[in-house]
Amino acid sequence: MTIKVLKPGLATTVQDLGRPGYYHIGIPLSGGMDRHALAAANLLVGNPEGAAVLEAVFMGPELEFTEDALVAITGAELPPKLDGERRESWSSFKVKRGQILSFDFLKQGARGYIAVSGGIDVPVVLGSRSTYALGALGGFNGRKLEAGDGLPVGGAAAAKEGRTVAKDLRGQPAGMPTELRAMPGLYWHRITEAAGNGFFSDTWKVAPEADRIGYRFKGGKPLEFVPRDPPFGAGSDPSNITDACYPYGSIQVPGGTEPIVLHRDAVSGGGYFMVGTVIAADMDLIGQLQPNTPVKFVKVGMDQALAARKDRAELLGRLRTALA
Repeated sequence: MTIKVLKPGLATTVQDLGRPGYYHIGIPLSGGMDRHALAAANLLVGNPEGAAVLEAVFMGPELEFTEDALVAITGAELPPKLDGERRESWSSFKVKRGQILSFDFLKQGARGYIAVSGGIDVPVVLGSRSTYALGALGGFNGRKLEAGDGLPVGGAAAAKEGRTVAKDLRGQPAGMPTELRAMPGLYWHRITEAAGNGFFSDTWKVAPEADRIGYRFKGGKPLEFVPRDPPFGAGSDPSNITDACYPYGSIQVPGGTEPIVLHRDAVSGGGYFMVGTVIAADMDLIGQLQPNTPVKFVKVGMDQALAARKDRAELLGRLRTALA
């Protein structure tokens, strides 16, 4: 079975749950920005939750199916249409041979996940089918989709149409401003106490520069740095450090002005200080934030971060049970 790409959308790529294990040599995790929504889409169509899907950003693609299939759309509210007729998102539905799947305008969120029974069967590269476009690695020819591409699909398992994910199991951002919990980082001592308090009390907004590499935020007060003599190997700007590793979710603040949360395709190290790290439980939420969305960073400790990770894992566990 092959899916023909008639229109690629704005930035549609093949993604799974990513390729951990290579960050130390500069190859990022990649994979779905909203891992929970990706897993939900797969479970709806009977795939393993880490099967390869399509991640569509802001605008959905137009796809023609050469064989019957079961499909599910999760994540952003990107209403699916089959031969022009609306279908429900967060539900599984059948697509017949020759039918065309398209999408209405984006209503909410940023990234939709399109799962097909059998999964997108592109080659596995370093343990994953995910696209890392900056390195031309994985996915479909290492890039976002283009019109005329033909996506291979694997063998499908038996699954029922009409299954739905309840709203309380979707794990999408709720309320304004969106709260992103973060732990202060190793370089917290580089800023003044007033600057640290201001970082967490200010309301920030998602900047237009928000993609798979990182999300930039604007609107808060610039950070004030503690005076110092730059160490050997660091630049002269107060936000510079001697090159260091960047954990997934790191919040770097170049020049002390606009924080950047490093996401799935981010580089693994560099020379900007990190004010902290967004906890793993909230990284999915970032992938669904549109530009100009208001955000508050909330200071938490390790115990709270671990409890939040447990809660997120339990949410996925309830989803598995509901779709078993």
